[in-house]
Parts: sequence; structure tokens; C-alpha cells
Amino acid sequence: MQKTVVLNIVGLTKSLISVTNTPNIAKWAAGAKQASIKPVLPAVTCTAQATYFTGKWPEEHGIVANGWYFREEDEIKLWRQSNKLVQAPKVWEVAKAADPTFTVANMGWWYNMNTTADYTLTPRPQYLADGRKLPDCYTQPADLRDKLQAQLGTFPLFNYWGPNTSIKSSKWIADASKMTDDLYNPTLTLIYLPHLDYNLQRLGPSDPRIAKDLQEIDAVAGDLISFYEGKGAQVMVLSEYGISDVNQPVHLNRVLREKGYLNVRVERGTELLDMAMSDAFAVADHQVAHVYVKDPAKIAEVKQLLQQVDGIEEVLAGEERYKYRLAHERCGEIVVVAKANAWFTYYFWLDDKKAPDYARMVDIHKKPGFDPVEMFIDPKIKFPMPLIAAKLLRKKLGFRTVLDIIPLDASLIKGSHGRIPEDKQEWPLLLTKYKTDLPQEIQAVDVFNLMLEHLQVPKPEPVFIAEA
Repeated sequence: MQKTVVLNIVGLTKSLISVTNTPNIAKWAAGAKQASIKPVLPAVTCTAQATYFTGKWPEEHGIVANGWYFREEDEIKLWRQSNKLVQAPKVWEVAKAADPTFTVANMGWWYNMNTTADYTLTPRPQYLADGRKLPDCYTQPADLRDKLQAQLGTFPLFNYWGPNTSIKSSKWIADASKMTDDLYNPTLTLIYLPHLDYNLQRLGPSDPRIAKDLQEIDAVAGDLISFYEGKGAQVMVLSEYGISDVNQPVHLNRVLREKGYLNVRVERGTELLDMAMSDAFAVADHQVAHVYVKDPAKIAEVKQLLQQVDGIEEVLAGEERYKYRLAHERCGEIVVVAKANAWFTYYFWLDDKKAPDYARMVDIHKKPGFDPVEMFIDPKIKFPMPLIAAKLLRKKLGFRTVLDIIPLDASLIKGSHGRIPEDKQEWPLLLTKYKTDLPQEIQAVDVFNLMLEHLQVPKPEPVFIAEA
């Protein structure tokens, strides 16, 4: 098989590539074939990646969002890591069936535990009994973790997500990928480079300050392309989604609460979403939300309510969800899509004084929805660095301390994704120098066959799906 590497540069679009800000990518792209990828809906990390590496739609592979309501447990869970949640064969399984000597390294793509991949890397903090969260990662084989961190330092978890996000996390993943390649020489390597995701959401893609972020990820990508091409690998560059400018947060759960559909329970004076006792609630995920409705008889009235909410473009119930090939059992009874300038918060409280303690923290596993505001330090805190240092010191000394530094101001977010943009310049893209015939536009499911073609797995010519 042909050695292949797939660089997943999150948020990269044609409109962001320039000689000035991305000279390495621009130079390489000038000699490459390009295709716009019509994004899967929702155009979010877990759904996009699962669609790419299975070649199936969400209704088939089951990854309907970055997280969903686990009905049998009455819990909303985001950012699960078991690959067993993906209900379709993966590209590396198909390749290995064709050639038992094939190996794959999955360097940061999601659902990267309990997997059939040969070599893996995924962020995995240590959660200590005293409440501390220590940076760490999970690898397969297990001793790869020690080899990587002995040379590169501890995985920079707090640069991977939160107010301190920076190029350090993507650079660490890139360097770890090169080390893994030197150690094992996998046939296929999937590399996740999330850096552009951060300030494109904080600032929006139109903000001139993102030039620095583009230059930083360009340096990392250029180094990786040079490294892998030097080893005779075919390189494919792609992205999962483009990020659009937004200026309107929409609080779906507050709407449902005010109309009596959503219930909360009170603990220590703060409110928590009570999914089991709610008639309807939304799991917000960027510009798409799943609304779970307990009583089927109430679906129509909830749909009618949501259709009247400013900032909502589509409200899909029942068979209407087949429009985006999304009607899986994990899906909400109603799927809501935002307008181009809007996005959905998870907020369910009506008074900030009653917001749960996790609302002001970076806590991706407790929040019942995605919260991009976690990338900000509350601007109302006059001297944040001394405050943070003091809280961290208390944690190190063993005291339980809440790192409550995150604002509750959703208007801070200036970029989002999840819907399918009308402007194709905001679609994700695919770049390759392989000899394939590449249409100008492909579907997200087509990436699967393209990866197999790059690997030279014996298969019929890929059939591209015409745009709906």
C-alpha cells in the first residue's frame, strides 16, 4: 500500500489561504488538486470525522453531534471517547482487511479509545480524588505515552481548550505524530490540528487578528508536509468545517423553560437541568441543536414554538430529519438549525445568580451542551492572573477550589459552525497531489473512498455523490 497522511486543519477554508498568511499551504496547494467538501450536518468535529472515516451518514454511523442525550441513563454526555460508539466500519478496518500488514496511527482524531487502530493518541486528563485535573494523554500502545511525554513534555491540555488555548497543543500533536512515524512507520496517519478553531470562534473569521493564528498553523502544517513527503507519503490536507461570523446567541432552553417544557432542580441555591422531569430540552451544539421531547403528542407544539424563535432557520421533526440523513435513534425528536449569523447556547437558567457552578468553569463533561465561552476569562475580573495563580496554588495544596473564571456572556462569541453555509468559500476543503480525478465539489462521505484510493486499496473507482 501507499503510505498516506491526512492533515485535518480544523476551520481551514479557501478564503483563509493566502501567500501572506499561509505561505507554506498556499505554495503546496498551488500544485495540488482542490475540492470543496459539502459539510455534513451538523458540521461539528465528531460528526464530521466519523463521516470521513466511515463513509457513512450520521443516520448510519450514529454520531449525530459532539454529544447527545443518553436516554437509558437520563444524562447528556459530550466528548465521549470510545470508538465503539461509531456504528460503522472504519477506513483502517477496510484497509487492514485488504492487506493484513497495513497499520494506522490516529493522532488526535476523535473516538480514539477502545479502537481497532494500531497506534493512537488522544487527550485524557487525570482526574484526582481531591478534585484536581492534571494534563495527560492516552495512547496505544500504552508506553507510547511515556515516550512522547519524555521527549515533548506533558501534553499541553490547558492549551488545547479553555482561555489559554494556543498553538502549543497543535504543535505538540504534530511533533508526536512525527515521533510515532519514526517509531512505527504506519501506512496511514490521521493528524488533528485544532488551532484555528479557537480564535475563529473567539474573534470571527473576518477579524484581522486571526492572521497570527493562520501563520502559526501554516508553519506547523508546512513542517508536517515536508516531513511526510520526505518519507514518500501521499499527503491529503482537509478540514471538517468552515467557521462563519455570528452575532446572535439563541437560548433555546430558556425558551423551553419559559413555556413550561423544561424543568430544573435547585441545589445549594443553584439550578441544574432536570432532563428526566422535562417535557422538552435542547442539547445545543454550535449552530445545530437536538431537542428531545418526552411525549410524542407534544412534538408538533414544541416545533411550532421553536419556529417562532428569532435566529432559527429550520425546525425539523420526524421524517423531516431525513433531509440531512440524521434520523438516528440518538437524534432528538426535533433538530433545529440556526440562521447564518446565529448560534445556540446551552443556558437554561433565567437568573445568572442561580447558574450552576460549572457554568463559570471549563467543564466540558458536566455542561449539558457545548460552551465556546469557555475560551474567555471573565472581563469583569480586574486582575485575573493573580486570582488564577492563587486558586491553582490552593488546588496544589489539596484544597477544593472552584476555578470560576468563565463569563456568562454569550455575546462574546463571534464565530460558529454547524449549519451548511450558503457561501461555498466557507465550506471545508480537500487538497491533494494524488493522481485522482477530483471534482470541484464532493460530499463529506466521499472522503472515505479518497483515503482508500490514496492508500491504493484495491477497490472500484470512487463514485462521487451529486450535490442534493
